[in-house]
Amino acid sequence: MAKKRPQTKADRHRTGGGVSTGADIPVVGAREPCPCGSGRRYKACHGRAAAHAATELVRRPFEGLAGEGDWVALRELVPAATAELTLKDGLPEGVPSVTLATVLPMAWPALRREDGSVLLGLQNDTASGDISRDLADTLLRALEARPGTSVQSRRAPAEGPRLQDVLDPEATFAPQVHTGFEFWVPDAENASPEVAASLERANAAAIPTVRLECVDAAYWCRTPEKNHLRWVMPHPEEQLLDALARLHAAGRSGLGEDTRLVGSFRAHGLVVPVWDLPTAMTAQDVEKPAAGFAEHLAEALASTAPLTPEERRARGGLTNRQVTLS
Repeated sequence: MAKKRPQTKADRHRTGGGVSTGADIPVVGAREPCPCGSGRRYKACHGRAAAHAATELVRRPFEGLAGEGDWVALRELVPAATAELTLKDGLPEGVPSVTLATVLPMAWPALRREDGSVLLGLQNDTASGDISRDLADTLLRALEARPGTSVQSRRAPAEGPRLQDVLDPEATFAPQVHTGFEFWVPDAENASPEVAASLERANAAAIPTVRLECVDAAYWCRTPEKNHLRWVMPHPEEQLLDALARLHAAGRSGLGEDTRLVGSFRAHGLVVPVWDLPTAMTAQDVEKPAAGFAEHLAEALASTAPLTPEERRARGGLTNRQVTLS
């Protein structure tokens, strides 16, 4: 087993290996004395709590943000989309806008454009168990980055702010789904041949996706075999599965002829039911059935009656086909 290279002070600053409580506590290594004065090594004292906070998985990282379901969808389902973000304290001088993007070129965590605007990438690996904290750290660093540069990933400080602390909770979250990644460059039509070729490759791999207008956080997509609707729902999981089972047992879980509720998956603490749709069924075609299903679901969610044997069997089928993405 290879020996670990001793951590230098420069390394500690880069990786966020130490902590700061706001009282000018210096950055320290894991084996150095804890700055609290206990006499113990940092990793056995305050470092234990800091390490736990940095690695503990936050089950619903986007809870409390406007459009939580859409945050989950843009993170896990949608190839190309953007959404304007409103900061709680307003935009800093020299930053005309902040835009969330599903993915950025080269999988950059964030980009400060030449005009000072900021693009924040959502579909990136994060260093800790709290996506919200990592994204907030990346965003704050992007606001201070030099125009025309990208921001690299790092582990956010354990006590650092989360998106819920940085973004305006009253602002609307309105994703715009794109057919391709032309939003990467300010003037895609006049892009260089190299950039144009890169965009063409990225666009060819993107699954056509449309966000429904009649309900929240529901996304139609087209695949070679069939179309699908994937709908991120905010309801408590057990209550939602009971409601879906009631509708399934009653033959009301579909979205029209030749459609079928095939199961669901969990993503960032929310349940995402999935329907198979005929290849001829467009996003526009599914708008009205989805609105009707939302009404039926509201009724089923309000029921407090015990599940019947048929409903329990339907629920078992749904849970057996459930997977967890995060």
